[in-house]
Amino acid sequence: MRRLVYSCISLVLFLTAAGAQTVQEKLQKAVQLLLNDPQMRYATLGFSVVNSETGVIIFEHNGNTGLAPASCQKTVTSATAFELLGKDHRFTTLLGYDGTIANGKLNGNLHITGSGDPTLGSWRYSTTGDTLILRQWKEIIQKAGIKTMTGNIIMHSEQWESSSVPGGWPWDDIGNYYGAGAYGINWRENQYDLVLKSGPNTGDPVLISKTIPKLYNLLFTNELKAGKKGSGDNAYIFSAPYNERVYIRGTIPPAQKSFTISGSMTDPQQQLAYSLSAQLAVNGKQPGVRIKNKEGKITPFHTQLSPTLDSINYWFMKKSVNLYGESLVKAIAHYKNGLGATEDGLEIMKTFWKEKGIDPASLRMIDGSGLSPQNRLTTNALIKVLQYARERSWYSYYLDAFPEYNKMKLKSGTIGGSKGFAGYHTSKEGIGYTIAMLVNNYDGSANEIVKKMFLVLDELK
Repeated sequence: MRRLVYSCISLVLFLTAAGAQTVQEKLQKAVQLLLNDPQMRYATLGFSVVNSETGVIIFEHNGNTGLAPASCQKTVTSATAFELLGKDHRFTTLLGYDGTIANGKLNGNLHITGSGDPTLGSWRYSTTGDTLILRQWKEIIQKAGIKTMTGNIIMHSEQWESSSVPGGWPWDDIGNYYGAGAYGINWRENQYDLVLKSGPNTGDPVLISKTIPKLYNLLFTNELKAGKKGSGDNAYIFSAPYNERVYIRGTIPPAQKSFTISGSMTDPQQQLAYSLSAQLAVNGKQPGVRIKNKEGKITPFHTQLSPTLDSINYWFMKKSVNLYGESLVKAIAHYKNGLGATEDGLEIMKTFWKEKGIDPASLRMIDGSGLSPQNRLTTNALIKVLQYARERSWYSYYLDAFPEYNKMKLKSGTIGGSKGFAGYHTSKEGIGYTIAMLVNNYDGSANEIVKKMFLVLDELK
């Protein structure tokens, strides 16, 4: 009987080993087919897979080669923010005043002090919309006894560095909504919409019908033309932080009556200040606006809280909101050092992961969102971060934020010539896999390379 039991155990172990080997062989064959594909002629593939439960390496190809991860880098920023800030972390925005209040008049200034809340004015939450915030603030200010004021609305963002855009972000990106910088005071995700109207023929001019919201202190140079029928959105916005001049170039389809593109605000705290000033106008007279003035004692009377970090992270990962990632990096620096600075935040992140056994050289991070083409991560480093997250109390919130691709829980990454996926999958046999796959410098269509990457990942199903 004992011999029979031993024989059964040996058979189970053999079949388990054979099954693992079979998956490895299937991956090897699928990877070789991908490498032989013409799209990969001048490309580099990094690919790592481990058994999620045991950590045993199932497959590895160029696992220690640094590659541009694009938005797969968000998995690192997300995990670090959960660990260092906590899932219940909230950003704050303070309302206060200097001077005195008498008979409904503030003899002094109204102050707004930010700490980089990326959700202030965002449409993603029922409690943060721009019109709702402005209306609530007006009511709160009036309840504080302020109906009119002799001074100005003064904005304070000095808790964060003035540099809003990480080094290495392309000029082609930073004027568009996905390239919005992270400021000490953010507003409406630092995004605005341009509603456009194009002529009926190719080459006809394109007019700006309106902006959403109303914009203050921005001057547009519109070089847009109508493209060919069916040409799609080929319009790009070019602007720089704190600069009032905005250029719009490229094409949109002809005969469009209401075609919308989205840009990034160049000075969101000023936009918020003027929007609030308009809300507080009395008999057409609006308070003035000033930036950063530390004179006099400020008496706070309201604290605006952001949603919690787990909720912010959901949108950061699910919809790949770059602004949220850059805000989290600066929030980490502010929490540790008292100043929200990107380089400091990244150093803190690298030090944290070094203590967890990840070589900082395998995490060459220029930003928190992966938008910079100068970022270089290895798939083995991504795997270690993903594996570490599985053991933490916040893992369920982390996992919930991963989008679904190819029927797997994967964060995708896309920038010019680079495509990646990182995340988790459980096979039909119940085996959990942790996955990181990056392709750099592929040729041709992004859609086609994705299909071929999925053929490899299908071997884990």
